[in-house]
Amino acid sequence: SLAIGHQYSSLGTQPILCGSIPGLVPKQLRFCRNYVEIMPSVAEGVKIGIQECQHQFRGRRWNCTTVNDSLAIFGPVLDKATRESAFVHAIASAGVAFAVTRSCAEGSATVCGCDTRHKGSPGEGWKWGGCSEDVEFGSMVSREFADARENRPDARSAMNRHNNEAGRTSIIELMHLKCKCHGLSGSCEVKTCWWSQPDFRVIGDYLKDKYDSASEMVVEKHRESRGWVETLRPKYNFFKAPTEKDLVYYENSPNFCEPNPETGSFGTRDRICNVTSHGIDGCDLLCCGRGHNTRTEKRKEKCHCIFHWCCYVRCQECIRVYDVHTCK
Repeated sequence: SLAIGHQYSSLGTQPILCGSIPGLVPKQLRFCRNYVEIMPSVAEGVKIGIQECQHQFRGRRWNCTTVNDSLAIFGPVLDKATRESAFVHAIASAGVAFAVTRSCAEGSATVCGCDTRHKGSPGEGWKWGGCSEDVEFGSMVSREFADARENRPDARSAMNRHNNEAGRTSIIELMHLKCKCHGLSGSCEVKTCWWSQPDFRVIGDYLKDKYDSASEMVVEKHRESRGWVETLRPKYNFFKAPTEKDLVYYENSPNFCEPNPETGSFGTRDRICNVTSHGIDGCDLLCCGRGHNTRTEKRKEKCHCIFHWCCYVRCQECIRVYDVHTCK
């Protein structure tokens, strides 16, 4: 399902042939045919999820690199039940819910619209108005589409379902009131307010924190009428059990220092590092102790800008020299 955002980013500009989208399971294919007008939003949601992943991990050894011409757009990285897999599933599911919700509020589809549950006068000085975003509908679309292939009775499906839901829950947690003032000369005698999603960057920051505090699990097998079923339980009983808002994983990540086609690691050679940082983006940690090279780079930049009345800015062009540090 991740591949739809990578290979079908132009879904909104051309007729959609659901049968031509590779990698869809039968339930996703039926969903596509039943909700064809919101499929561009589904594709857009996966795309913004991938872009946010690349922003959040831009200074880490694994930087959410995608692989062209492959249905497995992150390569073998997601084959393992690691923290990285947990984050990717959460951010992609959140992206689908976010994009569909926003599209509905903008009136782009006839099957959905504004959230009409907020009516009446909730308090003095403001009233419900505008278009509250229907995150419940967006989450439903994400759940039906992203979870469609997670129907196996194994631990990986259980993990993916949990992390998908954690991604969608993050949006509900971060919904907030937006208000518009009314009155003479902006006096704000009365306000109309509506529920709104936050910027997707806020959701990315929230889920990145969940990645850093993800809960390690162990796999347990149970015998049921349908056969053996795998479930997850926390590995460490002295830690707080994960809630539906937390990310979970049960396999350790590779260190991503060296290229490894089996794990999907591209290594960190030639990656730009921050020589002044002691964090993971610093040259010591990002370069895995191999050291770094330094080169100078000249860049053209606007400088000595002056505002002229009225109304334009005139700048000069300066050449500035920067040190660029890359991993050996």
